[in-house]
Amino acid sequence: MTVINPSFDKLKAEKKELIINAAIKEFVQSEFDKASTTDIVREANISKGSLFNYFNNKKELYLYLIEYSIQIIESLYEQFDLNEKDIFKRIENIGLQKLHIHQKFPLVFDFLATSIHEESIEVKVTIKHKVNTIYAQQLPIIVFQYFQCFPCTYTPYLCNYSCS
Repeated sequence: MTVINPSFDKLKAEKKELIINAAIKEFVQSEFDKASTTDIVREANISKGSLFNYFNNKKELYLYLIEYSIQIIESLYEQFDLNEKDIFKRIENIGLQKLHIHQKFPLVFDFLATSIHEESIEVKVTIKHKVNTIYAQQLPIIVFQYFQCFPCTYTPYLCNYSCS
């Protein structure tokens, strides 16, 4: 886990979200090496000194955002009803959960998607490990669990999974 100054966690939720969203926005618009901490602090309406009080450098901020975004996605996964067999209800549930997250952190999904293509040597290995791990662990749970049981539900003679 990235080490941050505990004073960041003590900020009011609105201020913390403002800083997180400003940083995510900048990293989505610019790759890591070109992202500007000046633009981040301007958008978040804080001083550069405050930003670097919370995070020692741009890399720590970026890695914090990766971990924070992954936590948001994991909390999304926890909300899914994996026992729901109706694909349309499952899709509706996913959409509602994603909307809820999008209202609070509008670019978090874009951030994780763009981070996968990050080429900066400073963060590339960490991103690959953290983001690929979350996709590898969670995607099969959400998607494939339904499809593994699809043959059982509608045409049991086609099922190769012994689900029933």
